[in-house]
Amino acid sequence: MQSQALQDEPMIAYGKGKQMPLSLYKKRHSLAHILAQAVLEFFPDAKPTIGPPVESGFYYDFAVPRPFTPEDLQRIEARMREIVKKHVDFVRREVSEEEARALFKDNPFKLELIDGLVRGGTDEYGEKTDAGAAVLSVYTQDTFTDLCRGPHVENTREIHPDAFCLSQSSGAYWRGDERNPMLQRIYGLAFDTPEELQRYLHLQEEARRRDHRKLGAELEIFLFDEEIGPGLPLWQPNGGVIIEQLEALAKRVEEEAGYERVRTPHVTKESLFLRSGHLPYYADSMYPPMTLEDGERYYLKPMNCPFHHKIYAAKPRSYRDLPIRLAEYGTCYRYEQSGELFGLMRVRSMQMNDAHIYCTEEQFEQEFLGVVNLYLRYFAIFGIEKYVMRLSLHSEEGLGKKYVDNRELWLKTEDMVRNAMRHAGVPFYEAENEAAFYGPKIDVQIYSAIGREFTLATNQVDFAVPARFNLTYVDRDGREKTPLCIHRAPLGTHERFIGFLIEHFAGAFPVWLAPVQAVLIPIADRHVEYCQRVAADLRHQGIRARVDDGTERMQNKIRKAQMMKIPYMLVVGDKEQQTSAVAVRLRTGEDLKAMPVEAFVARAKEKIQTYALDL
Repeated sequence: MQSQALQDEPMIAYGKGKQMPLSLYKKRHSLAHILAQAVLEFFPDAKPTIGPPVESGFYYDFAVPRPFTPEDLQRIEARMREIVKKHVDFVRREVSEEEARALFKDNPFKLELIDGLVRGGTDEYGEKTDAGAAVLSVYTQDTFTDLCRGPHVENTREIHPDAFCLSQSSGAYWRGDERNPMLQRIYGLAFDTPEELQRYLHLQEEARRRDHRKLGAELEIFLFDEEIGPGLPLWQPNGGVIIEQLEALAKRVEEEAGYERVRTPHVTKESLFLRSGHLPYYADSMYPPMTLEDGERYYLKPMNCPFHHKIYAAKPRSYRDLPIRLAEYGTCYRYEQSGELFGLMRVRSMQMNDAHIYCTEEQFEQEFLGVVNLYLRYFAIFGIEKYVMRLSLHSEEGLGKKYVDNRELWLKTEDMVRNAMRHAGVPFYEAENEAAFYGPKIDVQIYSAIGREFTLATNQVDFAVPARFNLTYVDRDGREKTPLCIHRAPLGTHERFIGFLIEHFAGAFPVWLAPVQAVLIPIADRHVEYCQRVAADLRHQGIRARVDDGTERMQNKIRKAQMMKIPYMLVVGDKEQQTSAVAVRLRTGEDLKAMPVEAFVARAKEKIQTYALDL
């Protein structure tokens, strides 16, 4: 989140593929140093390590004898405000390697950073540094000096003392490696104005209310079970309905766009992933192989593409057959580290809205933009108003290591994607060193109703792997050529997308997606039979309905249905039963009064068939 005035300011890169306004970066970076100064005043034996700006604020990691307490954070934050109000300068000074080592001789973490800067290693963001490429510099403010490349504010008068706060502390491994010492990290929030900070805190509170893990349990959508294993979700009946509705939407849209559906197995021989080239790049995130009696090794599949390549290769292809679009909701398995698992957002079992398009170079732009248009169509259906598309490029130093070693094809296909996006007038930005190993891609970031960012989908160009599978087509001139392959997943995985939707809609799904669309509530036992007949009729007409025939009072049943976010509550008493009607209440609390069952059915079906966002 940033003020309008800052949006035209120079931007600075931080982390991997992220940017923020330079002036805000300086404030957050400076506050990290002020945090370190305050910590050292209260904990003189603490060893400061790194303290970078991050999205929404900053953090600093410390080696300390014990974790920080909430009371510690209160004292540290108060001291930080005192330092800011002193209007102290930040002074930069370049130093030699010897001077740097002398300054930080008692801090092994700083000495390791100096080694990395001098001899080559990684910086505080995990980015590679070349030997001797960095200038060693220190910044001093008030009583604190830190090894730092900057930049910082010139004076703390640039920082509003009420536009930041400390948010939490937690454990963190040095350099993010669990083999390294455990440190204590203090997080801070920082913005340009107090109003922006308060707005962010409000959104954070709203995000906690919308947390998909909390709502997923309350609304009986999914669960995890330790006996089954972390990162392996169990979809309850309500979650099963949501999955089926999303899959039905995708299948209908893809059928209209000329996709053909395929199915592939969950396991395969090791040789398939060696041939595709995935194994060297993905081995760390793949489940260990299963070795059978004959010595053959099998893997659970982490992606669908090699299987689709085999289907393409099953018979001769002509240029007249292209483009060929093969789609599958394939289940994949990836062994994510336990510390990286997060609800539905990071799992080990995932159902992917996957497809592969095989096309000629002349067909590429139309096919690539066809995928982009799928994104835009889905965004409209789900009310996603804010999104960002990133063109992820290769890096020269990664050729032959992280990326297929073919500089000419990298530059050519990157230009093809860049030109397609420009011709279509679709906004995007570029990020180096973020491509897939076989080609450039468009990565899509979307934002929920409260502005929370999610990684949704990808649209990838593959110029390398089709040749490894000897995929060909006969061109007009009778010569065999290798097709381009576009990997795409506009809805990502069921897991991540449903996690997003839970938070986006706060669990109150549109009528077409709601697991239960209507609940009939009889006022007395004599109304139960009528409710059951109406519910059966609604289900026959494609409306998911059930009857609450429990012993609770009517108002309690209405309240329970509202808590389960059911769109329509159909209350039935003597009058409704006698006139073949239902009294319609919305989950919002609005009372639409009694209406004939046929009128309710027409209203509900219109909302369902048009994917309406309102009730």
